[in-house]
Amino acid sequence: MTSTAAGALDRAPRRRRAGLTLALLAFAQLIISIDYNIVYVALPEIGTGLGFTQQTLQWVISAYAVTFGGFLLLGGRACDLFGPRRMFVTGLALYGVSSLIGGLAPNSAVLILGRALQGVGGAFLFPATLTLVSTGFAEGAERNRAFSVWGAAGGSGMILGSLLGGVLTQAFGWEAVFYVNVPLAALALLLAFPLTAPDTNAVGGRSFDLAGALTSTVGITAVVIALVQGPESGWLAPVTVISAIAGVVLLAAFVVVEKRGADPLMPLRLLRDRNLGTGMGVTFLYMATMGTLLYFLTVFFQGVQGYNALETGLAYLVPMVAIFTGAMVGGRLATRFGPRATMVGSLVVGAVGTVVTALTMHPGDPYWVLVPGMLVLGLGQGTGYTVMFGAATADVAPAEQGVGSGMASTSQQIGGALGLAVLVAIANTAEDGATGDALPAAITDGLTTAILVAAAGIVITVFVALNFTKPKPPARHEDTRTAVTV
Repeated sequence: MTSTAAGALDRAPRRRRAGLTLALLAFAQLIISIDYNIVYVALPEIGTGLGFTQQTLQWVISAYAVTFGGFLLLGGRACDLFGPRRMFVTGLALYGVSSLIGGLAPNSAVLILGRALQGVGGAFLFPATLTLVSTGFAEGAERNRAFSVWGAAGGSGMILGSLLGGVLTQAFGWEAVFYVNVPLAALALLLAFPLTAPDTNAVGGRSFDLAGALTSTVGITAVVIALVQGPESGWLAPVTVISAIAGVVLLAAFVVVEKRGADPLMPLRLLRDRNLGTGMGVTFLYMATMGTLLYFLTVFFQGVQGYNALETGLAYLVPMVAIFTGAMVGGRLATRFGPRATMVGSLVVGAVGTVVTALTMHPGDPYWVLVPGMLVLGLGQGTGYTVMFGAATADVAPAEQGVGSGMASTSQQIGGALGLAVLVAIANTAEDGATGDALPAAITDGLTTAILVAAAGIVITVFVALNFTKPKPPARHEDTRTAVTV
């Protein structure tokens, strides 16, 4: 047998194993994305079943967002110190246990606790998954393809969560939206050990920055609490003001700690990385604009068009297909045109789709009227989601991929919380005093205004994305068949 033939036979098992590993990482990302949205359409039933008030029901969503955003930096640095596979397994275990707590919850307090633990699980799982993709596949076409699959799972999972939420709630009750995560997390746990490489113990001389971990985690959590509570309680309410002040003070202390620390949780020099800094801005604005639109579509479908939980879930089939398609082509586009051009193009497409969607939202109109706008919007959303994280961490050293991923995803979570708070406030202004037959039109006017403001924000994001570095021309005679190392 020739050496060429032997090499080809040797590469075949590696490719198969790499494919299975990527499928596992995409599956984990799917779990995170599904869980982010699956409870939206079940909220009315959850509120009735557990006696939530109108003021406390939002914490079914907010408890997850608060802990997810607050613990991401800690989760990212933990990947660097203790290994991404350990954090991958830890995150999955937290997801499974917390989902079981949520499904068995006898009252609102226990359910909120379960959702908060789910957020902690996501904060460890997300950067671990992103790190394993970033470090486990060769730079270039191979990594871009991996991000396409990962992004397709993440982007379509956000829509699939809404669909599953409707189907499960309608068929089995609200508890099913929590129970469904238990077997999914258990399956991923079983596959994690044979399909991901063992963590190396090359962390000699490294220490855990406890002061940085405490100030950043509590500080970011306090800021997110202020952002999610402000629209409900009022921006001058004591809980909002105290949380905001505490968050700012703690984050200022975090900066001081990081400057003085010998082995900081988040090395501040990483902020000077052009792509990471730009990526943090892009992920922040992406979630503050395009990332909030599912919420407003849900309000329109249920609050204006009168869809039930199942009908709302089915209404998301069209954007799910578009997001999946955009995510799958995103990697190819990034390979051919570079991440910067692909990101800018996806944002332009998303802005157009957002405007078309906003202008076609009318009470009583048939569903198909919204389809063109949602298709274009979904293509932009899927492509952008695939590209932005890889572009952000492209120049981060492998030993710091965890914290780099945590920084990008923290800005994503804060952007989503702030964007939703601002846009909800804009949407609600149109409802003041509207009652009876005038209410659906007033709600729609508010939603349209908020979505158009989001479109303007997407245009701003285009100019931020232009700061990504241009791709370097490939070296001559470069071997593009670098082995997968996951």
